[in-house]
Order: sequence, then structure tokens, then C-alpha cells
Amino acid sequence: MTNLNNPKYYINRELSWLKFNSRVLAQATFEHLPLLERLKFLAIYATNLDEFYMIRVAGLKQLFSARIVESGPDRLTPLQQLREIRNYLNNEKKQLIVTYKNIIKELEKENLFIQKYNELDEKLQKQADEYFIEHLFPIVIPIAVDSTHPFPHLNNLSFALAVKLTEEENQNETKFGMVRISRMLPRFIQLDDNHYITIESLVEKHIQNLFPGFIAQSVLSFRVTRNADIVIEEEEADDFMEILEQGLKLRKKGAFVRLEISSNPDSEILEFLNSHLKIFPRDIYRYDIPLNLGTLWQIVGNQHFAHLTIEPNKPKMLPPFEENRSIFDTIEKGEAILVHPYESFEPVTRLIQSAAKDPKTLSIRMTLYRVEKNSPIVAALIDAANNGIQVTVMVELKARFDEENNLVWAKSLEKAGAHVVYGISGFKVHAKITQVIRKIDNKLKFYIHLATGNYNGATAKIYSDISFFTSRSEIVTDSTTFFHILTGFAKKQRLKYLSMSPTQIKPKLLGMINNEISFKEKGRIILKANSLVDQDIIKALYKASIEGVKIDLIIRGICCLKPNIKNISENINVISIVGKYLEHARIYYFEHSTPNIYISSADLMPRNLERRLELMSPIEDIKLSHTLKEILDLQLADNELSWELQEDERYIKKEKKDNQPINSHEILENYINKIYKSFYKVRTKRGANLARKFLKEN
Repeated sequence: MTNLNNPKYYINRELSWLKFNSRVLAQATFEHLPLLERLKFLAIYATNLDEFYMIRVAGLKQLFSARIVESGPDRLTPLQQLREIRNYLNNEKKQLIVTYKNIIKELEKENLFIQKYNELDEKLQKQADEYFIEHLFPIVIPIAVDSTHPFPHLNNLSFALAVKLTEEENQNETKFGMVRISRMLPRFIQLDDNHYITIESLVEKHIQNLFPGFIAQSVLSFRVTRNADIVIEEEEADDFMEILEQGLKLRKKGAFVRLEISSNPDSEILEFLNSHLKIFPRDIYRYDIPLNLGTLWQIVGNQHFAHLTIEPNKPKMLPPFEENRSIFDTIEKGEAILVHPYESFEPVTRLIQSAAKDPKTLSIRMTLYRVEKNSPIVAALIDAANNGIQVTVMVELKARFDEENNLVWAKSLEKAGAHVVYGISGFKVHAKITQVIRKIDNKLKFYIHLATGNYNGATAKIYSDISFFTSRSEIVTDSTTFFHILTGFAKKQRLKYLSMSPTQIKPKLLGMINNEISFKEKGRIILKANSLVDQDIIKALYKASIEGVKIDLIIRGICCLKPNIKNISENINVISIVGKYLEHARIYYFEHSTPNIYISSADLMPRNLERRLELMSPIEDIKLSHTLKEILDLQLADNELSWELQEDERYIKKEKKDNQPINSHEILENYINKIYKSFYKVRTKRGANLARKFLKEN
């Protein structure tokens, strides 16, 4: 019998994530994309990599220090993983640099310049000098470092210049200093509509203004990354908000895990810097392009060059939500889904706002994981609480990098009189659910919203997610039970219709996989998720493949399963879709289950299935389930945004058959917008149903 625990059948989680980020970087190389769109993907790549080092690499370093030998089904040790990561990133750095330089050259042809101070003409240099005196000189901080001036504290992702100095009158003695550049300052100084310069090149030009009486012998731009993970001992926390605030302060003092520097550094400056930072040499990355490319969003947003971006989609309001009637009547009339970002997020916001103003509303309950800073949903909840409505909100304070924003909202909600809870000890609450209760004719009416994405109107414009509105009695009962679990003591409580992790989703998924196995070659599974890591799920899929079940996996990011292994995963196909929108929806299809399609907040990872409160909902309505299945079929037919995972762990672009481009994002934009045009004639079986909808009214 085949040993499905064999590590050669598993891809390392961290290396799989790096390959995902490489697919993001590849978008910046595609010449058919507008230039600022390509620049945007560089910014996304860099921001992703920052978080990867802050959390994943920092975690591996801690495991190594703790002498942990194995950390996953691939059996790579933390040290082996760290070595592989460093090799991978050092090799990819070359592509990053070339890609950035190529884009900059092409932007110059469009009369948009990103330059250094010494590349400017005399007129612009004078303008830059005036900017320095008026706007930078009072804010940037020159720091001497010697026996009486200690090396300063550097926050996570701090950006600064290290300087080697000599006195004008005594050039035999070397001193070292720094110039801290506040993150409140723009990364690129905009001199006019067409010209940007890097802030460090302007500061470097004026070093002697900052250190009068000294000559700068050399200057080194650098940026530090710290361990940003927060460990909270919840059992010891009398006041969870207080201990989280303390944790956020400690994040600023986490161990250094990465140093980025400008290329060809003066060896003495680098030695001075690292004598204080003590960063492992292979975690020092040298670049001859600007550091902190995540700030390129500043330039991408230049409205004078909007023609160099993809025209933004305008989410549409479609039936049944476009009609001029109350959203409560709409939900009572029948179940409905929204496909974001193609359909507007406004009905979700309207549900909360309408409930907050309605004198018939008794209660609003919902979970909040990541919300925007000026959230109309939270504002409506505050109004509801002020209006005397019973408001219960689960604010997940442990939503990584949104902790401070969530703390602010939690305090505002409590001040308004809402009942705010912070989850269950030991678990993150990642479920996305709202329950509104109204009293009409002495009867209680319930309105439920479930989703794969967050209650965040900003990300709903760029994340691909599913919203589900229902008043189905079984879901009403389970939603009440779920909120009772959140607010009370009910650890062993189970839901009857919905599935909830950590106790129900994984067994439910494994049961449905096993059910397909019983149908052998007639079995069919399609799983769409952000990540596939859980070993039990992977082993079950391998078993299904061995029995002949046809399996398609649409996994945007991490995938630890290897497809196309002879006699193991020959019936498994894995694709990743990377494009204009971030694929975020979790949709799970099992052909012989009843019902056969589900949406969920949970990815196929141990943390989601075993260590978080998540929800998975069946979609029974035939029309709605067909719509979701057609989305899956369309994405499987995509040959423009799709990358196919190979047995050797490489991802390659999917081939176009008959030279017919199929871009699922573009098709969904136009389909959802009710424009029936035959720009694609899909001949593949997958996606054929959706294609016919384009053709039928043409």
C-alpha cells in the first residue's frame, strides 16, 4: 500500500508561498499590461515579502533557536527552509531589479520620471533644494552615534540613512551617524506632475546641512525588518484589550530578521550598522534600486497618468437588489448571492444601515475581522446601539496588522453601548456572519448574511468574494447558536445545518471527499481556496485520485499538494489565478453530495480547520448553486490569468487552445454587468455554460 505520508508527495509551505509571490512579480513583466498596473504589482510583491519576513521567516528563526527539527509533512527542518528561502530570494532579486528598471525606462517614454537628485536638471534640483529646506529639514532627524549618543531604537520597517563622517578640520577621525526618515514623509518627492525623486537622494545631498562642520565620506540607505508576530497568553489576561495593546508595543521591539541596503556599501558603514543590528549576513539584501517598493502605490495613484492603469470596474447593482424596495423584503422573498467585486458591496452595508434605523429592529449581531478605517458598517452599528437596539459584535482583535484599527472600533462600539466580545480563548474568530432580528406583528423575523470575505467595502472592490443573504430557518437557528457560543460558555456546542470549525468543517470535507471516492471514476471534486496546506485533506484527495475521482483545485496561493504524480495524483489538476483582482472566495464542490456546493470563510489549512472559528454554508437554491458552479467552470477554462502547477513544483502559464483567450476576470465583469457579447468562444467543456449566456442574446 502506498505510504501517503512520504515527504516527497508534499511541497514545502514557505517555498510554495514564495512561488505565489513570484507569480505576482511576473505580472509586472507582462508588457500587455499598462505600465502603472505593472508598477502596482511590484508594490504588491514588495508588501507581501515584508509580511513574509516579519511573520514566516521570523517564525522559522524561532523554531531553529528552539531546536525544532521538523515542522511539516515535507520534513524540511527550519534551517533547511531558511537556506532555501534565502537562495530563492537572492536569485529572484535579479528579476526584481531588471523588472523595475525596465518599467522605469518605459515610464520615461510616457514623460513620467522616478529619479535620484543627481539625475535632475538644474531647474528641478533648485526646486528640490527648496523642498528640502521647507519640508524635510525640520522633520528628518540627524543622530550622532558614539559613546555618549547610543544607537537609536528602530521600529519595524524603519527607513534611514547611515553616514560615515569626518570633521572638516580633522579628517583623520571617523564618526558615524544616522538620519531617520519618518514614515509620515512621502517615499517619493513629487516635484511636478511628471517628476518624482527618491527622498533618500535628496536627504543625502543635504547631509552637511544636517551635520554642519562635518564632511560625509559615504552614505548608506537601509531598511530593517523585525519579528512582528504577537504572542498573547490569553489565559493570563484579565483585560484582553490591555494585554493586546502591550503586545503591539512589543512588536516594535521584535528581533531584527532582515536588513535591506543600497548596493556597493562602504564596508565600514555596513560593519558599524550590523554591529548594532546583528543580522545574519545572508539576511542582508543589496539593491541598486530604491528600497521599500511597497510605497510605489504613491506613484500608481497619480491621476495625471490614469491612462497607464487598467480602467477600474464599476460594481453594479443587479436583481434582486436594484429594485426600489426594502432590503428586508428582498431577503424574505428569496435567497440571493453577490459576486464581488463585480457586484456592489452596497447591499451588505445597506442591511446594517437599514437595521440600525428601523424601529422594528430588536438586535444586530455580527463578526468583524478586518474593516476599513472609516467603516460605514461600524458607524451604523454605533448608531444602532445609540438608538437602543441590542448590538452584539465579535471584534477579532488578533487580526494580524489590523489590531490597532480593531481596538479603536471596539472601544467606540463599547462606548456607544454595544456588547463587544473578543472571541474565544485560544481561537481566532474568522467567520463572516451577520444576524438581524426584527419584530413584526408580534413575530420575530431573521435576516442572515454569510460571506467568504470581510466586512470591508474597500477590499470588496478588489477581492473576489461571495456574499450570501438568506432567511432559511435552519441557518437562522444555527446563527443564533453560533452567537450564543461566542458570547457564552458552550465549547461543545455543534451546529446542525452550517458547519463550524474547529470541530465540524474538516470532518464534513473529508466525508464528502470519501463519498466521491465511492463513485470512483464518476466522482468529481472542485475546490477553490486561497491555500491548501492541511495534510489530512491532501491525503484524502490523493486517495480519491488513486480511485479515479477527477479533481480540480483552484488554489491562489500556497499549495502543498503535488499534482500529476504517477499512480498518486494523476487525476488532480492545480491552477492558480493571478490578475486584476485578488482571488479570495472559498467555494467547495462535490458532485454527488446533497447539496453539492458550499461557500466558506475557511481555507484548507490547519489553522483554519483546527484553530479558528470558521463557518461553511451549503447553497441549496438551484439557481444560486448553478451560478457558483459556472464561476468554477469559467475559472478552470481561464487561459490568460491561470498558472498550472507541475509535479516538479514549477508553475507555468496555461496554454491557449485555438488561440482563444479566456480571461475570467474580464468575462465576469461583462457578464455581471449584463453585457452579452461573444468576445470569447469557449470550446472547452469547462466554462461552456457561462459562455452560452454570452451568446444566447447576441
